[in-house]
Formats: sequence, structure tokens, C-alpha cells
Amino acid sequence: MTKCILATGGAGYIGSHVVTELLDAGYRVVILDNFENSDPDVVRRIKRITGRNVSLVTGDVRDRGTVERVLRMYNVDAVIHLAGKKAVGESVADPMLYFGDNLNGAISLLTAMKGAGVSRLVFSSSATVYGIPKTLPVTESARVSVTNPYGRTKLIIEEMIDDLIASDPTFAAISLRYFNPVGAHETALIGENPRGIPNNLFPFVAQTAAGERDRVQVFGGDYDTPDGTGMRDYIHVVDLAKGHVAAIRRMMSENETGQHRRINLGTGTGYTVLQVIEAFSKACGFPIPYAIVPRRAGDAAASVADPSYAKQCLGWRATFGLDRMCQDQWAFNSRVQAAEKMPPSRTRPNGKMAEYSPLPQPPLVAPDRLHH
Repeated sequence: MTKCILATGGAGYIGSHVVTELLDAGYRVVILDNFENSDPDVVRRIKRITGRNVSLVTGDVRDRGTVERVLRMYNVDAVIHLAGKKAVGESVADPMLYFGDNLNGAISLLTAMKGAGVSRLVFSSSATVYGIPKTLPVTESARVSVTNPYGRTKLIIEEMIDDLIASDPTFAAISLRYFNPVGAHETALIGENPRGIPNNLFPFVAQTAAGERDRVQVFGGDYDTPDGTGMRDYIHVVDLAKGHVAAIRRMMSENETGQHRRINLGTGTGYTVLQVIEAFSKACGFPIPYAIVPRRAGDAAASVADPSYAKQCLGWRATFGLDRMCQDQWAFNSRVQAAEKMPPSRTRPNGKMAEYSPLPQPPLVAPDRLHH
């Protein structure tokens, strides 16, 4: 019988792509989402992409009774836990909100899974558990050192899973430590469309390209990176979603019983903020304005994954490069704007058509040459 996967937060940015890949891989999928920061219409778009139905339950993962009923009703075989708050800045401003939502959601889910006899979990963790990396690239054995409440909730949930497995060795889990998910589905039907001011670079660049913002603020231009701006490991959200499918396949193995694996999902290649802006300028066909401003407290100069364990353990590796990430992000944002009857602006303030002009190209430095 086809395996059934519950995706908590499955209508969100990452969740919708995970659900799409699961359906394409032949799994039955149930989405549990409260739509606090997602769009119910996403479910219709997932069906349009895949040609397959997905079951939807509108509910909150913090409601243990609802979660357990869903697990039993749909005869769920494994859970991918994606629900939760994810904005670093917001977590610093309101840590109790993050502790309340993210930790209580995990406790509710794990308790419901035990009650329903579901013992396989893939957890949406984060590279923020590494804090400011000491050396690059970052391996799973690197010291954890969180620098914000959001990252702390991810680390605490990983430790909750450890304790659960110690008490119940029939349980098994994989915590996927994401680096920087970006881009959108090639159909432009699903992608990241944040409400309010974006928390991440790519949607901010896209909104600036669309004329919704004056310029991109680049925080810091004096880091020890190829061009002085922060460097990150950006991963296409479809590659990330395929990593979840690979993790589910691994979780179905009897040999996984009693295991909790931490696995990086990244490309192993770092790009600076200015390199991202240049690539996005190529994707949209005109230069994107930016201004370098002072550093933000707590930002790392660079963070790049070592993805070798994901290849060894899951048989997975990222395939999309930066150009494709930017092209898909811009296609999605353009579709959203068209739907809102707000065509993207391609003109300068003087009304003349803008032309693409590349930024100065800094020499590339291999990630293992950067030490912090």
C-alpha cells in the first residue's frame, strides 16, 4: 500500500514544494496547516502542478488532539514537521512567541505521534544551530552555538527528539539542517511571497527589482569574503524538497530504528550578497539598486555547508545553480505581480528603460579558504 506522509505546515513556502515532490514520488500526502502565514490556494496550485489530490486539514500542530486524530484517520506512516515560526529578527524581538509556538508545536506533535503509534519523523531544522561557524565548510560534527531564539528552538527540538528516542528506541528521525532555501517551482505557481517586510535576501531583492522597494540594503561591506559582503550557501527550494523525499525513503528502512541523524542540506558553494544581486539583475534584465549599510549584530561573515553526508546517507545532492535560483524566483514574483495587476517596473526614475550592467566581479575564493 502507498505510504502516507503528514506534512505539518505543508502549505508554506518550503512545505508546498516538499508536498509537490512527495506527490510526484508517488506518496499519499496530508497537509496540516493553520494558514497563519500561508495561502489556502496553494493546495489548488499543488494539484495543478502534480495532477494529484492532496488531503488538507485546517488545524494547528499545537493542538495534540487534532494531530493524533489526523494521524489515525489517514493511517499516516511518517511525518515531516515543517510548521513553526522562522524569522530570526522576530525571534530576537519576541523570544517567548517563538518558544511558545515552536517548542509547544513540537511537544504536541511528538506526543501525538507516540499516542498514534507513528514512529518516523523528518524534522525541518536549520543551519542556524551552528551559530557563527569557526571553519568552513560546516560539517554536521561542527560545534553547535546558537545566536538567536529561533535557532535555539531548532536545537532544543533536535534534543527533544534525542531524548524521545532514548526512551523509545522504536522511534527514528532525521533532522535536516537547511542552509538558505531560495527560488520557486519552475511553473511559477508556488514560491515565497512573504507578508510585510521580507526576512530573507532573495524576496527582498525580488521586491526591489519589482519596484516595491527603493533598493536592497546590504548589511556590511568589510567582511573577509571575496567582495566584502556576507557569503551564504543558497539552495534551490526544489533541491531542498527532493532532499526531504530522500530522507523519507531512508526513514522507511527498518535499519533506521533508534537513529536520529542530523544532515546538512546545502550546495557546498557560497555566494556573496553582491553576487546574488548581479545574478538577479541578469535574471530580470536590468540593474537592481543597492546600498551598503553597517553590519547587523550577530551576522556571520560566511556560512557554507559540507553536503557530503547527505550524498553518502541519502544519495542526494543539489543540482540547481545560482542563475536558476534567480530565474525561478523572478518568474514567480512576476506571476504574483501580474495576478495583482501590478506589472513589474523596468524603468528608471526618469522613465527610460533600464539596461543591465554587471557589477564588478570579485575573485572567487573556495569556501575552505575562509576561516572565522
